[in-house]
Amino acid sequence: QVQLVESGGGLVQPGGSLKLSCVASGFPFSNYAITWYRRPPGKERDPIATIGKPPSITTYVDSVKGRFTISRDNAKNTVYLQLNSLRPEDTAVYYCGWAGHWGQGTQVTVSS
Repeated sequence: QVQLVESGGGLVQPGGSLKLSCVASGFPFSNYAITWYRRPPGKERDPIATIGKPPSITTYVDSVKGRFTISRDNAKNTVYLQLNSLRPEDTAVYYCGWAGHWGQGTQVTVSS
């Protein structure tokens, strides 16, 4: 069974940082790109960052470029999202996704 489990969210002040993780199972993780999505309250879920299979090329939407960093550890079947310089507009549930699957999400709240 495909499973994706996110963790690492929390409450943080503007300008703060968090590191999210996503542990995957049930598919050959190393052979696929993984995407982080987020869903702000009352809005649709949108992709924000993707990391490909090796050589693990990364892409970001402009709103997070330079602030967020996606990475992966294939030995641990885990993808990470480092969130820096957080803004209130970053408040959302963050999900990792692959092939139409995503996890339960982890809440990130940025508030002063």
